[in-house]
Amino acid sequence: MALKCQSYGCDRYADKRGYCEMHYMRLYRSGQISKRTNADRFWALVDKSGECWEWTGGLRGGGYGLFKLQSPEGKRVSIGAHRFAYAEQFGPIPDGMQIDHKCHNRRCVNPKHLRLATHKQNVENLAGLRADNTSGYRGVEFRPNLKRWRACAQHNKKFYSAGWYESPEEAAEAAKQLRLSLFTHNDLDK
Repeated sequence: MALKCQSYGCDRYADKRGYCEMHYMRLYRSGQISKRTNADRFWALVDKSGECWEWTGGLRGGGYGLFKLQSPEGKRVSIGAHRFAYAEQFGPIPDGMQIDHKCHNRRCVNPKHLRLATHKQNVENLAGLRADNTSGYRGVEFRPNLKRWRACAQHNKKFYSAGWYESPEEAAEAAKQLRLSLFTHNDLDK
């Protein structure tokens, strides 16, 4: 059942905070009703029931949360939900920096799971395998002509090899050690 407007004598239906559009706008313009802040709107779209605080709003490509905030000039601006959560907790994000999910959950907006990172550092902290991986191990590829497994890693646009191995498990361990020696933000291998 639709509720009636809370204003005395008004028989219109309420659609905004218990008021009809006309009475809501009068109260808003007079300052008697304040508009919700970006932070209020943001946190209303977050499920904090688990260790990761899941974004329940809209998503952009790649599965990252997307939040549309109101700029001080009154314009709608889109921002990654994880970037908004980080900035709310820790302050502005420096130019050129990214926000890395330590938990590898792209929908997570828990500030404890987020950290500043360069693009290089963010790429180092990958959770899964590349789409073209056929070995099942990160940094391991099979060469049929040699019948051997190669352990490798890429760092600062340079390719590094940790050698050739008889089994994929040996190559995976060598690739892991190589990444640990090269990367600074590689949490999964630690």
